Amino acid sequence: MTDVPLQDDPRPDGLRTASSLVLVNTGDGKGKSSAAFGVALRARARNWPVAVVQFLKSDDWVTGEQIMAPQLGIDFWSLGDGFTWDSDDLTKDEAEAKEAWRHGKSLVDAGEHRLVIFDEITYPLNWGWLDAAEVEQTFRNRPARVSLVLTGRDAPDWMIELADTVSVIENRKHAYDAGIAAKKGIDF
Repeated sequence: MTDVPLQDDPRPDGLRTASSLVLVNTGDGKGKSSAAFGVALRARARNWPVAVVQFLKSDDWVTGEQIMAPQLGIDFWSLGDGFTWDSDDLTKDEAEAKEAWRHGKSLVDAGEHRLVIFDEITYPLNWGWLDAAEVEQTFRNRPARVSLVLTGRDAPDWMIELADTVSVIENRKHAYDAGIAAKKGIDF
């Protein structure tokens, strides 16, 4: 960090445009999904068709982003069953993750959405619930104008390599650590 304002333009020479990008939000800090929804908001402001597929959050939770999505014209699917530690049947959770992937893959392959967010996809990938080779191939071979935002802790190496932008969100302090429960309007 510098103590004085920049005077020289820090941007690299030869900037070019890209028809689409892959963004990865990973790390142990809060804000990976929130950052993804910020991108969704920007994309909708530019009249892009946007889709969100959530892998762990349950449709029963009714999060703030889920409430706002229809008002903003965002296609939104919460296809998970909640936290795995609350699960009575991880086999059912795995089946739901596979169904979420099938749905998300069909959205990418169709190419109708210019932005598709795969919220918390790293978890079922890392647990072996999804075929990582198929997911990677789908993302690498996506239609030219389909951008992706991929979220979750411990993004696999192939995902980091594929991404155009990787943000690692670090947990330095969290309200949970002080015994404060998730807050409606801030956390969901």
